[in-house]
Amino acid sequence: MPVRPALAAVLGGAALLTLAAAPAHAAAPAHAATPAHAAAPAHVAGSARIAVPVHAVPVHAAPGESVTVDTVGRLAADGTVTLTGTYRCTGNTGPVFVTSALSQRDPRVKHGIGGTVARCDGTTHTWSNSGQVSGETLQPGTAHVQATVMELRPVGLVPLPVFHATADQDVTLVQG
Repeated sequence: MPVRPALAAVLGGAALLTLAAAPAHAAAPAHAATPAHAAAPAHVAGSARIAVPVHAVPVHAAPGESVTVDTVGRLAADGTVTLTGTYRCTGNTGPVFVTSALSQRDPRVKHGIGGTVARCDGTTHTWSNSGQVSGETLQPGTAHVQATVMELRPVGLVPLPVFHATADQDVTLVQG
């Protein structure tokens, strides 16, 4: 078996094992429920939906760590989406990233929107991710964003994902 497919299989298996063996607080993050998303099925088995205010709030985080999503996102004429927010993290041993995913019409369909290298020094930093989606034309208006602060922690030969903080946030996409 060539090295790249074997490495991809190992990394994929490690990610699945990490999710399956994650502690209860990490395996079942809270989700923001709004009328637009209240009827959507839970994305994680056994997860609960709770109501939270519509402003940027950390939804799930380790003590002293957080990630927020600003309530307004930008949608350029060429379809590029820019999402922003803040994060705070500590205690990393591997590279850390702030990732974001956006859904608009169907909450089950999420589009990855860029990624930012994070600095986990215990202070609050801003993040900004930009990207274009394929297969769907986004429109100005309401959308849902999930942001995650994720570390690729070295464990033996394979870096494993460690989630420092996640947040779900309804946003308004504006042209510009």
